[in-house]
Amino acid sequence: MESQVTMIADRQKQINDGLAPIRPARGDCIPSHIAIIMDGNGRWAEARKQPRNEGHSAGVSNIRRILSHMQKRGVKFVTVFAFSTENWERPEKEVSFLLDLLLDALRTEVRELHRNNVRVLHMGRIDRLPKNYRNEIKHAVTLTSGNTGITLSVAFNYGGRDEIVEATRRIVDDCIESRDIDEAVISSYMFCPDVPDPDMVIRTGGEFRISNFLLWQTAYSEFYSTSATWPDFDEKEADHALNAYANRNRRFGRLHKPNR
Repeated sequence: MESQVTMIADRQKQINDGLAPIRPARGDCIPSHIAIIMDGNGRWAEARKQPRNEGHSAGVSNIRRILSHMQKRGVKFVTVFAFSTENWERPEKEVSFLLDLLLDALRTEVRELHRNNVRVLHMGRIDRLPKNYRNEIKHAVTLTSGNTGITLSVAFNYGGRDEIVEATRRIVDDCIESRDIDEAVISSYMFCPDVPDPDMVIRTGGEFRISNFLLWQTAYSEFYSTSATWPDFDEKEADHALNAYANRNRRFGRLHKPNR
């Protein structure tokens, strides 16, 4: 029994590492919602002897490429982890650059996203951001609210634990009786309650941590890690992740048929 489990684990690692042939993902095997931890921007820049900020700029540019590809493949929702509540502890210059990068992206990218029928959502605490940032975020969300294409949720100033704490506070503020609180009620108080739970979480940069990302929503998400840094995560890498997903068995705690 132990050897069989080891064989299965080794096979899955080979699939993730691209060392084993895998069945290409068909339309009925495409995840509806993919969440992405965009890791490795700084290492990408350092490997090229460039400032870390260049890696962050390259990472933002890559969002457009991957979002377009995911839309073509039939994915309905993409959530990107852009800035965590813990990222405020980074050096002040880097934080300032990341904030300016967000503002510039909102001003330059949103109209193109709107033309491509993309709906933009913000996930996270908006109150800590300066007023001009809050206004640009609200404008992007309002402008694209009627779009019916892929939904891009940007987790900026976001933390999974913080989201659960905020949801709990609002449930208390609304005086909901404890006997009436269930998973559906808690889910309805999350930052983006109309976005379904992720089917798959992709983390670039080779790490295997969830890093306080979507803790409530990823209870049964498939996790995929790749050594490619986020700026290097191209269409081929994305297809490999989708193919790996098609070879997973999603059981949700029960016996379940493969994704076929």
